[in-house]
Amino acid sequence: MINYITAPFKWFFKLEAASGLVLLIAAAIALILSNSDLSGYYFGVLNTHILIGTQNFGLDLSILHWINDVLMCVFFFVVTLEIKREFIHGELSRPKQASLPIIAAIGGMAVPAIIYVIINFETGNTLRGWAIPSATDIAFSIGVLSLLGKRVPISLKIFLMALAIIDDLGAIIIIAFFYSTDLQYMYLTLMIGSFLALLIINKFGVKKFAPYLLIGLFLWYFTHESGIHSTISGVVLALTIPHRIHEKDFSLLLKLEHILSPYVAFGIMPLFALANAGVSLEGISTNTLMAPVPLGILCGLFFGKQIGVFLFSYLSIKFKFAEMPSNSNWIKFYGVGVLTGIGFTMSLFIGNLAFGENNQYIDGVKIGVLTGSLLSTFAGYFLLLLVTTKKK
Repeated sequence: MINYITAPFKWFFKLEAASGLVLLIAAAIALILSNSDLSGYYFGVLNTHILIGTQNFGLDLSILHWINDVLMCVFFFVVTLEIKREFIHGELSRPKQASLPIIAAIGGMAVPAIIYVIINFETGNTLRGWAIPSATDIAFSIGVLSLLGKRVPISLKIFLMALAIIDDLGAIIIIAFFYSTDLQYMYLTLMIGSFLALLIINKFGVKKFAPYLLIGLFLWYFTHESGIHSTISGVVLALTIPHRIHEKDFSLLLKLEHILSPYVAFGIMPLFALANAGVSLEGISTNTLMAPVPLGILCGLFFGKQIGVFLFSYLSIKFKFAEMPSNSNWIKFYGVGVLTGIGFTMSLFIGNLAFGENNQYIDGVKIGVLTGSLLSTFAGYFLLLLVTTKKK
């Protein structure tokens, strides 16, 4: 029973550690392309439109939007499967274990948002980006932590992964409630109807994915047309995928998670990084970083995340709402808190939702996210390297 429960977690950890390197390479390629003689081709390809269907009944999206609105829906689908599994029988299934990463995640989302708002308060029109520095990139953060090997206790690795998963849940809620515009109530009604249909086939014990996928395709289209961001359809679909603890022989949730996770980790996420991390560095100076948007994101990720995670965790442990991870101490815990400032994937995604096609702000988002994430990476890694000893 224990092996059955822990095996998916161990497999997932190894996968995320490896995918972090692939993400880093994809982001580096995007930066190189966007600052080379090929930059025109790079941005031109991303803005090329592809029509699937007909002019009267079909989707005509740019390659960038096919990645951000369609492929990222699969990413959110898999993330929600992971969150659901963790709450059913994983690290978040027991209140005592779940309390610390939940409280830490709340602090890690709230403090960066407050810092961003303070820095951008006078500009007004940039306040829409308040949620950008609130997320933690699972792949990057776990990838960096894995480089330290046995220096870091497994309890802290589990804590970081649980926190990042809760961060993703928080980001999903933020996207649904704060980045939906001009709601179309007819499509919203059809979206709700699709969700009810999914609940019905779940209730009848359907364990084949085909019916869920068919309804899910309609759900995506209705969500896309309703004004709610289309990636939310992936979340809704994942919530209806059946999974039962007592059915050891088969779980559709686990099957889909194992099948799709490698494609998401080594395909969709690097493709997203390749499409969204490209920004021209020409003319970049200290003044560029001091603009409200990049400065708010940078400070939110690098200072806000570590302060929020550590402060809320310290208070929760001090007042016995939670327990310190085993074989750890405060300095190691703080080092892991610094790594939560690696926002990258989710921060870039929320940045695109916040500022849309406004290139002035989007470039600032990319600069702030990349700078804040890199500072958190190096600071967290070298702090943990200095305060931990290598174990055989």
